[in-house]
Amino acid sequence: MKKLRDLILTYKDFPKKGIDFKDVLEILQYPEIFKEIILKMSSNQLLKNADAIISIDARGFIFGSAVALKSSKPMIAARKPGKLPGQVLTREYDLEYGKNSLSIQISALKKYNSFVIIDDLLATGGTVNCISSLLQDQGKVVLSLITVVELKKLNGRSKLEFPVQSIISL
Repeated sequence: MKKLRDLILTYKDFPKKGIDFKDVLEILQYPEIFKEIILKMSSNQLLKNADAIISIDARGFIFGSAVALKSSKPMIAARKPGKLPGQVLTREYDLEYGKNSLSIQISALKKYNSFVIIDDLLATGGTVNCISSLLQDQGKVVLSLITVVELKKLNGRSKLEFPVQSIISL
C-alpha cells in the first residue's frame, strides 16, 4: 500500500487557508491499484448483508459505482444541493471549512432498508453522519462505512455508530 499512499496528493490551503486537502483522483491513473482497492472494498462482509450502497457526491461516486458493479448491489447517490430532480430528503452538515448539505431522492430509498455508505475519504465524519442521520430518520439502517482514506488525526470514526473499513489511514 506504499504506492497507494504516494498517490494520495495533498493540496495545502484548499479550498480554504489552513485546510490540507487530500485528493484521491491520482489513483484513477493506475488501473491495477484502482482494481485492488475496489476488490478490497467489495469484499466487506457487511456489504454482502446490505440491501444497497449509498455513495457520496462526488468522489464517492467513482468508488461506489465500481463497488456496486463488483458486488451486484444497487447504488443510490447522495448529492449536493440542487442536483437531484423529484422529491428529495435534504440534511445540512458542518465541514472543517463551512457548511453544506446532501440530498437523496425519496423514491430511491423505498425498496431498501439497510445500507453501506461508500466515500473516498473519512475526515471529521460530518458528511457520513449527515447521510446516516437522514437514513435513520426514515427508519433505515447503516451497516458500515467503506472508504479509501481515513484521516486518523481528525477522529471521524469516533463519531460514527457503525463499523468503518478504510483501505488506508493517514
